[in-house]
Amino acid sequence: MKRSSIARRDPLYASLGHLRNANGLARLRRRSEALRALNDAERAFARTTDQQRPEWIGFYDNSEVDALSSFIWSALGDHRRAEYCLHRTLAAIPDGLVRNRALYTAHLSLAQARQAELELACATGRRAHAMLPSPSGSRRTVNTLAATRRMLVASGSRAPEVIDWSEESAQWI
Repeated sequence: MKRSSIARRDPLYASLGHLRNANGLARLRRRSEALRALNDAERAFARTTDQQRPEWIGFYDNSEVDALSSFIWSALGDHRRAEYCLHRTLAAIPDGLVRNRALYTAHLSLAQARQAELELACATGRRAHAMLPSPSGSRRTVNTLAATRRMLVASGSRAPEVIDWSEESAQWI
């Protein structure tokens, strides 16, 4: 995508292509290449202008750039930076995107659990679940909360918040 003709003409498409490339490289543990692609994505996004584009690309804004960046940082093992990006995402995400807000809040919970901020991860996970429009919610959000729950259980923490949330979440995960 990053080499397509549209990406050469419009930095928004180039940015999305670089971010997708960075995500793949991060998952392959090719850190320096992933960081270079992430930097290219951020630079391209900074050059975007307000112009008429197809409706399908409307999702790609500041909040989405930060959200996708958080996935890259998480894959690279920098959960502190992933958490930072997710806070920026949640601050910028449009109010009407309830499912996205729930999903990124669930990812924030996972980033917190990966940093051993267990009680905070529980509170954040509870907020994410409460945002879901239905009890079964979005499968991606529920799967992310399930990953958080597995980390919390594996921690062996006996903190009341962790035990309560683990029991509560077992009912809907």
